[in-house]
Amino acid sequence: MKRLLVFLILWLPVYAHAALNIFACEPEWAALAKEIGGDDVRIYAATTALQDPHRIEARPSLIAQMRRANLVVCTGAELEAGWLPVLLQNANNAAVQPGRPGYFEAARFVPLLEKPARLDRADGDVHAAGNPHLHTDPRNILRVAETLAARLAEVDPGNAAAHRARGQAFAVRWQAAIARWEARAASLRNLPVAVQHKSFSYLLAWLGMTEVAVLEPRPGVEPSVGHLARVAARLQTTPAKMVLRAAYQSPRPADWLAKRAGIPALELPYSVGGNDRAQDLFGLFDDTLDQLLEAAP
Repeated sequence: MKRLLVFLILWLPVYAHAALNIFACEPEWAALAKEIGGDDVRIYAATTALQDPHRIEARPSLIAQMRRANLVVCTGAELEAGWLPVLLQNANNAAVQPGRPGYFEAARFVPLLEKPARLDRADGDVHAAGNPHLHTDPRNILRVAETLAARLAEVDPGNAAAHRARGQAFAVRWQAAIARWEARAASLRNLPVAVQHKSFSYLLAWLGMTEVAVLEPRPGVEPSVGHLARVAARLQTTPAKMVLRAAYQSPRPADWLAKRAGIPALELPYSVGGNDRAQDLFGLFDDTLDQLLEAAP
């Protein structure tokens, strides 16, 4: 009995101050949740920057993590439509179901681009709400950070003040970084580029760059050599200065077109962990701009 009492005395403070369990669908939201939650949260990232977030297997290990979660932070806009509903159903965790405070979709708090005029599976991997790759514009991350800090305060009221304070501190640092990035990137405005997939629409809109070609014939469909040849022919009249792809995408289409068109092919990190320099949100945009500026004529 004495040993049991000692054990309870030693471990009770740990359980009384247990960290909030966050299940983040993508690494950018894991990084943002850590910025705001600090040591008061324990974060599990379901994917890495080297995985296609559209196509993830709903593995038993992910279901187990979802079952433990107090808060789920995902992109939404149907980005995770192929696997997130399966996880939520099988985890049977009432606290993190859609509509509950424990379920958070970033796409609900930012204006989405490229909403389709029609929905037809023949058109490829289209999203009814719009393009889900919203985090490539840092202004969207700021919008999400504000609402995520409020949500953390709601689901973790014991640490509400700390979550709000960290959220405000992050916003100050992030706004300063945005101003620095925009000043550096001024020369990129109106620069024409080709993209392998429409992963960077928000990035291009933020920087004022111009998308003149998409390598995929339809979203999510691998381009054939014949299709790439037609894209290369179009670029002879509307040239691109570089071709962009995300770290998780196959290099073959971008490299083929880059060689044919005589332009550089860039592998941008796309998310946190996409390369050695993009190890946090600040590094993600630092490296992205470094690559764009180095490749620009």
